[in-house]
Amino acid sequence: MIHLSNISKQYGNKILYKNGTFQINAGEKIGLVGPNGAGKTTVFRIIMGEEGIDGGHISKPDRLVVGYFSQNIEEMKGRSAIEEVKTAAGDVPRLQKRMQELDALLAEPMDDDRMTKVLEEYGELQAEFERLGGYDLDARAAEILTGLGIGPEDYHRPTESFSGGWKMRIALAKILALNPEVLLMDEPTNHLDLESIIWLEEWLTKFPGAILMTSHDRDFMNRLVSKIVEVAHKTITPYSGNYDFYEREKAVRHEQLVAAAKRQDDMLAKEEEFIARFAARASHAAQVQSRVKKLEKIDRIEIPPDEKEIQFDWPASPRGGDEVLKIENLGKIWKTPEGKEKLVFKNANALVKRTDRVAVVGVNGAGKSTLLKIVTGQTDGSEGQAVVGSSIEVGYFSQNSLDVLDPNATVIDEVHHHIPNSSLGYVRNLLGAFKFSGEDAEKKISILSGGEKSRVVLATILARPVNFLVLDEPTNHLDIKSRELLLDAIKRFSGTVMIVSHDRHFLREITTKVFELDRHQLTVTEGSWDYYLEKKASR
Repeated sequence: MIHLSNISKQYGNKILYKNGTFQINAGEKIGLVGPNGAGKTTVFRIIMGEEGIDGGHISKPDRLVVGYFSQNIEEMKGRSAIEEVKTAAGDVPRLQKRMQELDALLAEPMDDDRMTKVLEEYGELQAEFERLGGYDLDARAAEILTGLGIGPEDYHRPTESFSGGWKMRIALAKILALNPEVLLMDEPTNHLDLESIIWLEEWLTKFPGAILMTSHDRDFMNRLVSKIVEVAHKTITPYSGNYDFYEREKAVRHEQLVAAAKRQDDMLAKEEEFIARFAARASHAAQVQSRVKKLEKIDRIEIPPDEKEIQFDWPASPRGGDEVLKIENLGKIWKTPEGKEKLVFKNANALVKRTDRVAVVGVNGAGKSTLLKIVTGQTDGSEGQAVVGSSIEVGYFSQNSLDVLDPNATVIDEVHHHIPNSSLGYVRNLLGAFKFSGEDAEKKISILSGGEKSRVVLATILARPVNFLVLDEPTNHLDIKSRELLLDAIKRFSGTVMIVSHDRHFLREITTKVFELDRHQLTVTEGSWDYYLEKKASR
C-alpha cells in the first residue's frame, strides 16, 4: 500500500534519517517508536505529503483514503460535537444532497435517454455513498463519541464549549468516523481515561484497515501491533513483533553489533600494526599499499550510543504509623458556576496501610482527582473525614504541579530550590536519573515539553524524605522509557503510594489495592490489578 524506499530527511545540519526503508501493508498494525526528536512525527507528515524528502521515494495509491490524527488539532467552532465528527466523512453530505435532487427529478416525467442518464448517475452516487459509510454515519459518529467518553447529553454541545483535552477526543472521533484504509495516529491515548483507552483498543482491534501509530502506553502497543518501526540514530529499522518483542530483539541485535564491532576493531588493529611496522621497508611496499587500500574500503561499524541508565539512591522514607490514611463516611459536593450542587461521591470508607500501593480508578468525572485533593488538603470534604496518620510526610504530584515551576529558572536551579540543603553534585546525579544530563540540566523551564516538566516535578518530590506519595496522572506526557524510570523509582520506594493513572502496565506492576469510584460510591478491592479486573468482570 504505502512504500517508503531509501528515504533521507534533514533539517539544516541535523540528519533525521538516511536511506530509511519500510512499508505499510493492507491490514497491518505497526507501532512507530524512537526517542523524542528522532523524527517520528515527520514520518507521518511525509506520508501525508505535508513535508518532502531529501532522497529516496515514497509510493502510495492515488485514491488511498488516509486518516491522520495528530496532537495539533485545528480550531473547532460553529458546530455541535456530533456535527463536527460527521464532517470527517468528506463527500457524504454532498452526495446525499445530490441523491435527494435526483430522487425529486425521477418523480417528474422524462424521456428514456434522460431517465437512463439520471439512473446511471444515481447508481454511481449511491455506490460511493455506501462505500463512505453514508447510510450509518449518524449511528457511527454517535457510537464513537460515546466510546471516547462524550455521551448523548453532550452530542449537541457546541465544540467551542469543550476543553482542549475533550476537543482532542472529538478530533480523534472524526478520524475514526472517516473509516479510512490507513490510520496514522500520533499518541491517540493522550487525554483518554482508562475506559476510553480500552474502548479504543477494542475498536482498533476490529478495524480492518492498516494502522501506523505512536503511543507511550506499553499495554496498548503490545495488544495492537504486530510490527515495530524504530526511528533512532539516523536510521529506520523494522522489527517483526509487538513492543515487548522489539525490546528483546533490539537488545540481541545490539549485542551482536558490539561483538561484530569488536571483531572488526581487532582486525583493523592487526592491519594497522602491520602497516606501521613495514611502512618504511621497500620490500613490503606492495603489501603495505594493498592493506591501506583494503582499510579505506571497509565500512566501519558504528555502535549507537546507549541511553544512559543512572541509578539513584532515593532518600530513605521516614517510618510512619501503620495507618497511613483513614477515610470515614467521606462525601463531596461541588457547587457549579450556576449555583447548583453536583454530587461527586458519598459514604466513602477505606483504609490505607503502610507500604500499600493503591490504584484509584474510575471514569472521567467520577472524582479521582477530587479524592486525592481531599487527602492532600487541597480541598475539604463536604461530609465525613479523610485523616492522614501520624508522622506521615506527603509528596503530592498533580497536573497543576507543572504550573508552579518557575519558567525563568533552569532545571538545576529549580530542583536545587526545592532541596536547598543538597549539594550540586547530588542534584546533578538526581537529574541524571531523570534523563537531564549535561547541558539538559541547564535548560530553562520555559522551553521544556510537558513530559520534561513532569520529570522535573517528580524528581523534586522523590528526592525529599516523604513516606506517602499521592500521584495524580504522573505518567501523562511521559514516554515509555520515562515511565519505566518512574516505575522503577516507585518499586524501590519504601513508603506508601496512592496513584491515579491510565497506564495498565504501570498499575499491574505495583498495585496491591484498588479504590474504584463509580456511581458516586467508593469500592475497595484488596489485591493486585489483575485480581481487581477478574473481580470486576465477574460482577
